[in-house]
Amino acid sequence: MIFGIGTDICDIRRISATFERQGERFARKVLSDAEFLVWQRRSARWPHRGLSYLATRFSAKEAFSKAIGLGMRLPMTWRRCEIANLPSGQPVIVLHDDLKTWFEAQGLRAHVTVTDETDYAASFVVVEKDDAHTPPAGAVSGRPVHET
Repeated sequence: MIFGIGTDICDIRRISATFERQGERFARKVLSDAEFLVWQRRSARWPHRGLSYLATRFSAKEAFSKAIGLGMRLPMTWRRCEIANLPSGQPVIVLHDDLKTWFEAQGLRAHVTVTDETDYAASFVVVEKDDAHTPPAGAVSGRPVHET
């Protein structure tokens, strides 16, 4: 069952301007330790690809925060949500600490896709809820019910 959907589009030029003002401090705020290492390697070889990488991670985390319905409120933080890649290149969401605990307790599973073009990065996230965690029909869950 779909729990939430989130999407985000990010102007890479805004990320670049923020990076110019804040420098590495901005990247450290948004990226997990593992993402930061990838960002450093990409930035060293291709500065624009480093900015695109930072923008796709920023966008994906925004989309994820929307899909789980928390926005950027605890337990959701930039660094507790990591966008990694499988060996095939497929992006995946890796959660850490309190966010991971909360997410698993809800019986949730996430799917993410990211893309970037010259000036923009975009992301789309779908979060599913396991059927075992679904309340019985007619139960009040605090979430809107849509009939089809």
